[in-house]
Amino acid sequence: MLLPQPMAHGVIVQRYKRFFCDLVLDDGREVTAHCPNSGAMLGVNLPGQGAWASFSDDPKRKLAWTLQVVEAAGPDGKGLVGVNTHLPNKLVAEALVGGVIPELTGYASIRPEVKYAAASRVDFLLTDPDRPPCWLEVKNVHLSRTPPLAEFPDCKAARSTRHLEDLAAQVREGHRAVALFVVQREDCDRFKACADLDPAFAAGLERAADAGVEVLVYRCAMATGEIRIADRIAWSR
Repeated sequence: MLLPQPMAHGVIVQRYKRFFCDLVLDDGREVTAHCPNSGAMLGVNLPGQGAWASFSDDPKRKLAWTLQVVEAAGPDGKGLVGVNTHLPNKLVAEALVGGVIPELTGYASIRPEVKYAAASRVDFLLTDPDRPPCWLEVKNVHLSRTPPLAEFPDCKAARSTRHLEDLAAQVREGHRAVALFVVQREDCDRFKACADLDPAFAAGLERAADAGVEVLVYRCAMATGEIRIADRIAWSR
């Protein structure tokens, strides 16, 4: 999918109150950007770290700038990491329509944001007259403390743990359920649940997989103009 344009490069000054990020753009302007990420953003919120933000002239917006991509910390600092957690569902929707994810092709209907379980909405429900329904939950991954390993979550994620339990319940009903982790970076070739930051989620992912929930991990091809789902990488249990 194409990222909003125009985009401008700068460096992070500080990320604060979860949804605000002060930047100094390359042309010297100091701006405050909306930070569409409620997580800890470990490794992608460091002062002085390179970043890309999009601009909107919509007068209804409180902040004209939106943080989209950060340059990964590391020896060269050039790898791009998508930090906008609103994008993975859009990326997956595009990939489902385009048949990019082979494990999820062959369904006649793709419905987003469907209510299920006690108090949840599944990201996508895939249905077909000749197959059991498939409940698909999408998670954004940006954390990589030791590339090439991608990790999730980067903080306590009780809601995500509950989603895994909801998926397992669907499997018990005879349905198909999939947890899809979208890695918005190119420098990772394997994925693991982050047990030291959230042991409950790591244990929950193991239980869900043992119950029949399928775990898929796909990394993205990253650019400042476009992000797209590229290929599957391994999940290390």
